[in-house]
Amino acid sequence: MNSYISPITNDNVQFMMDEINKSYQINPEYFNRYGVKRGLRNADGTGVMAGLTKVSSVDGYYVIDGEKVPQQGHLFYRGFDINDIVAHCQEENRFGFEEVVWLLVFGYLPTENQLARFESILAECRSLPEDFIEDMIMKAPSPNIMNKLQRSVLAMYSYDENPDDLSLENVVRQSIQLIAQVPVIMSYAYQVKRRHYYKKSMYIHPTKLNQSTAESILRSLRSDKTFTDDEAKLLDLCLMVHADHGGGNNSTFATRVLTSSGTDTYAAIAAGIGSLKGHRHGGANIKVAEMIDDIMNNVSDFTDDGQVADYLTKIINKEAGDGTGLIYGMGHAVYTLSDPRAVILKREAKKFAEKRGFTEKFNLIDAVERLTPEVFYKVKGVNKPICANVDLYSGLIYEMLQIPQDLFTPLFASSRISGWSAHRIEELTTGGKIIRPAYKSVASRRDYVAIKDRDDTFVPSQQYIPFEERIKK
Repeated sequence: MNSYISPITNDNVQFMMDEINKSYQINPEYFNRYGVKRGLRNADGTGVMAGLTKVSSVDGYYVIDGEKVPQQGHLFYRGFDINDIVAHCQEENRFGFEEVVWLLVFGYLPTENQLARFESILAECRSLPEDFIEDMIMKAPSPNIMNKLQRSVLAMYSYDENPDDLSLENVVRQSIQLIAQVPVIMSYAYQVKRRHYYKKSMYIHPTKLNQSTAESILRSLRSDKTFTDDEAKLLDLCLMVHADHGGGNNSTFATRVLTSSGTDTYAAIAAGIGSLKGHRHGGANIKVAEMIDDIMNNVSDFTDDGQVADYLTKIINKEAGDGTGLIYGMGHAVYTLSDPRAVILKREAKKFAEKRGFTEKFNLIDAVERLTPEVFYKVKGVNKPICANVDLYSGLIYEMLQIPQDLFTPLFASSRISGWSAHRIEELTTGGKIIRPAYKSVASRRDYVAIKDRDDTFVPSQQYIPFEERIKK
């Protein structure tokens, strides 16, 4: 496939940017003046209350007399502690992601018969429409699998005989099909990328009806289709803990925003995928992997806490890393003392690292977790709890499972689509209003100027006269 070359030249881009830079500026003082809650966050960092949900709960602090008090993090799916769900599946040595999907979508734990039938339904739904792989995936390889996922989900609209029906029955049907199909699309999209961009062999393996989602993913990615039960159970664990995270996270909120407008399932889920791609959200797992590799390449002895701390200081000061000043995998909008997902993944990552010879890398990640709060305090002077989040250890697990970085965030999406689907159904049944927050205009009022009288050196006025002052005049 030939690459498309934009007809907009670099000179024309610069011409447009010179004009853009004149207009897109807002005085930072205005945000405080009008009480704007940027990022839909309150002044104390908590999220603005935008809705109610029964799908899942994220607890990281409690409030006493208006003050946030840190606590150990808890994640509940439909009222069930994620730790209990994981523990029971591990004790019974069985896969748990399919049970989590049922729990999130239908609201209660399935019986053995219900779960067996549901697993069969998911397996049967993994098949894609005829010629879909060739027409939608192979003919337009993408350098980023998330964009290919988004495009493919939108394309599914064209293969649906009843795509715009918002009845509960139809939306549930569409949701279950997409939950089953997204991991398959992800795998095929990666194989096509391997062939087109990396000039490597492409493997297209047919799905097996008797395999779990985790087994199906590993089988599709490996040339010999083989994997161990321990590997599949570890990937299954990752899918379980990534499945949902409340209604306020960026991608779920995006899905609910589009759902509230009355749009179709494919458009709403595609919005979630587009949001999750961002490095401030799901894309952070790739950033963590890049950051750890960067530390290993630039710290002479990364087993030495002092040297690691010095390099973390450089990262925070924007003297190292990707220049953002962020230590990826650390900190969370809700969790304060701990992220239960990170605790679970760290425990399992440590055991697997010892088996696979990744102990040195695990210890470095552990050092980043231990040292970051202290380094952050020394550099920024802010003494607040900073805990590891789910992204800090997930990338290491994927690496140990021989999963390429290209798929770190798509794997997140393959799990989180179950949560998006549950929240979409909840929004359709309980929302009732289109989500429409307010934006206050602070643009100055100007008189129209005839084109013959306009000066090429024109600079838009940045003066803003508040409404209450304008009406006095």
